[in-house]
Parts: sequence; C-alpha cells; structure tokens
Amino acid sequence: MSVGMFTSFITRHWFSPAAIEIWSDNATLQAWLDVEAALARAQAELQIIPQEAADRIVTCCRAEGFDHDRLSQEIAFTQHPFVPVLKQLEERCGEPAAGFIHWGATTQNIFDTAIALQLRQTHAHLTSTLQRCEDHVGRLAHQHKATLQAGRTHGQHALPMTFGFKAAAWHAELRRGRERLVARADGAFLTYLGGAIGTFAAMGGKGRAVEEAAARLLGLAPARLPVRSSFDRVADYLAGFAVLAGTLQKIAGDIVFMQRTEIGEVEEAFHMGKVGSSTMAQKRNPSAALVLVSLCRLLDARMPLILSSMVRMDEGDSSATNVSDIVVSEMAILAASIADAAERVLGGLQVNEAAMARNLELTQGLIMSEAAMMQLSPMIGRHKAHHLLYEAAQETSTRGTPFADTMGNALKSVELADTRLDLSPSAYLGEISEIIRDGSSDAELQP
Repeated sequence: MSVGMFTSFITRHWFSPAAIEIWSDNATLQAWLDVEAALARAQAELQIIPQEAADRIVTCCRAEGFDHDRLSQEIAFTQHPFVPVLKQLEERCGEPAAGFIHWGATTQNIFDTAIALQLRQTHAHLTSTLQRCEDHVGRLAHQHKATLQAGRTHGQHALPMTFGFKAAAWHAELRRGRERLVARADGAFLTYLGGAIGTFAAMGGKGRAVEEAAARLLGLAPARLPVRSSFDRVADYLAGFAVLAGTLQKIAGDIVFMQRTEIGEVEEAFHMGKVGSSTMAQKRNPSAALVLVSLCRLLDARMPLILSSMVRMDEGDSSATNVSDIVVSEMAILAASIADAAERVLGGLQVNEAAMARNLELTQGLIMSEAAMMQLSPMIGRHKAHHLLYEAAQETSTRGTPFADTMGNALKSVELADTRLDLSPSAYLGEISEIIRDGSSDAELQP
C-alpha cells in the first residue's frame, strides 16, 4: 500500500524520480554503509584496525542482500535506528572483521555523513537542472528583448517594458539562486566522525587524521570540529532551497497571472489530453505552474522545522536529529522536484506577443503618463506637470476619454497647446536593451 505524497498514485508524478531514488531506503542504507566502509579504510591506512578487517568490511558494505523487513522489525524492537544494521553487517563480515566495524564512531556520525553524501548527489542534479532553467529563460530574454509588454505594479499598469526584461530578471534571480547553493555547498557536505560527542576520544589520538582520510575517500570535506550539537552548516545550505523556492514561486505566479483568460500573454505547454476540469471542457489551466507553486509552499513549510532542529540539548539530542533526519530528505526531494517542474514550465512556455500589444493599449494611453510628465517637467516643473497630468489621467479613467485628448485639453490650460509629446511606448523603455544585453550586469544572456 502506498501512503504519502512521494508514493501516492495521485501525487507521485509531481516529484523528481532521481531525487526519490537518492533518498530511498536502499540508497540511504547504502550511504550509511559507504561511510562505514570509508571509516574502515581510513583507520586501516592509519593502522588503527587491520587491513584485512577493513578489506572484509568494505566488501560486505553493499546494501544488496540486507533484509529490509528484518531491519524494520528490529529497529522497532530495539528502538534504535542503526544497531540492527550493524548487526546484519557483523553477520555478513564474520570474525574477526566484525570486531572492527564502527570503530570509535557513533550512529549520528554515520547518519550525518551519509546525509552529506546524499545532499551532494541531490545538489548535482539540482544545479544542473537549474542551469537548464536559466538557459530556457535566457533564450526568452533574448528572443523577446523588443516584445512590448505592460509593466505592472500592484496589479496595475505602470510603465511600458518588454517581455525580455521580465525574463532577464527571472534569469538573474535564478542564476543567483544556483550560485548561492554552489557557494554554500562547500561548507555543508562534510564528514562527521568525531565519535560520541565529537572529541575523537576512541580514536587513539588519530581521530582528526581518520576524519581527513575518510573525507578524502568520500569526496567530502572534514568537519574538523564535528560536535553533534551543531547543525548550522546544513541548515544554511537548506536555507538556499527556501530562497530558491521563493524565486520560482514568484516566477510561477507571474506565469499564472499572465495566463489568465483576460490577459493571455503567455501559456504553458499544452497537449491534447491535458484536462483542465472534469466539468468545464474549455479549461486550459496553468496546472504545471500551479504544481510548481504548491511544491514551493511544501518546501517553505519545512524550513521552520530545520531551524528549530538546530536547537540541540547538550552534545547530542535525538529529539532534534529525529526531525532533521526526516525533513532534510523531504526538502532535498522537494528542491529537486521544484527545479524539475520549473524546467518543464519554462522550457515549454508560449509567448503571445499580440496579446501583450493589445493589453498595452487597454488604458488608452495612461501607461505613458510618466513619459508625458518627464517631457513637460523642463517646461513647467515636475510638480506642476504631475498635477496637470493627474487630473487628465483621472478624467480618462472616469470617462473613458483617450488620454491624448484629456492631456491635450490640460495642455491648453497652461498655454502649451502646440506642444508635441512622444507617447510611443517603444520610446520610453529606459535602458532595457542594455540591461538585457548585460544579463543583469555580469552575465550576458545568450540566444
């Protein structure tokens, strides 16, 4: 029986298969065993345990053949999440190697280091997917650098812009989100092999060397001060997931807004057979973008649990690690799924240039009121120009009279009837071309 969002037939298609595999029971068990194998190899290098014992341990540290049902039953009985794993590993290794397994380590050492391995794998998938998202958005910015669109603030028309400008902003924020994760990864994927409280007390004075060697074997960095009560480095990395989710939820929200029937400026990919409603046959909902929003909310809701699990009693506290061991995996799967969903949405986004042009004209020229004000300001002062155009704009809004007409009447009142103002949206785009070209100032957007 499948229970839960990752396995339910209703929702499992939302989630990244690659990430689910990384955090599956079998992959988690293998990550634990990989840490045990690296620990044994490192200790053999430093002559803490016999080389023959280490070789046997490494050979037996394969998840294949472990009895998962037995593990589940024994974990419930012992009320310990790892001792039953060690028991099966000892049986597989036999004597004398069994006596050198887990030498000087404690359970949280194995779990925290294994999580670092799984986070590293997730990170590789996530950042490569985000790079493809950036590529999609970069192409949109380049292709639509001159596609006029109404810029909006507070849900209302503000100034003219281009869709390429919006896409360039998406691109820059996505790139920052990816680079933020890359920067934080350096301090998050660590080995934690300090023993019961992080002092290497059981390592015979070679603990730090063991951690260095194991880190090298695992492709991680040594924690150096592996105190079990510190979780800030992982929490900091996971906070990057939350920031990324904020970016992608905003982008998805933009797409949902622009796909509204009355706006129709973009549409996510559609195929025959995609259904928007069980009763309204006409519906072409932005369902992929809405799933993306949902995934972002699910991830955001877990960040407070990560922050609270930083608060740990003494030098070890399972009330905190029980939470983080569950939530880290959920956040990792959600983050990868968010990136996958974003790639689907952005890679298939359709742009309706005609709708953008049509919507630009909806306010009968009001979107050019600032442009008019700035042209009048050298003649009568910015403040007087604003007051004058405010009254003209309100008359347009109230009576539906074109702004050019109400503004013309206002100009007569200040003896500027012959003044000719340029109210072409394409003439009031500021430095959009340069911004798009420079890709938010430091990375050129490529076609």
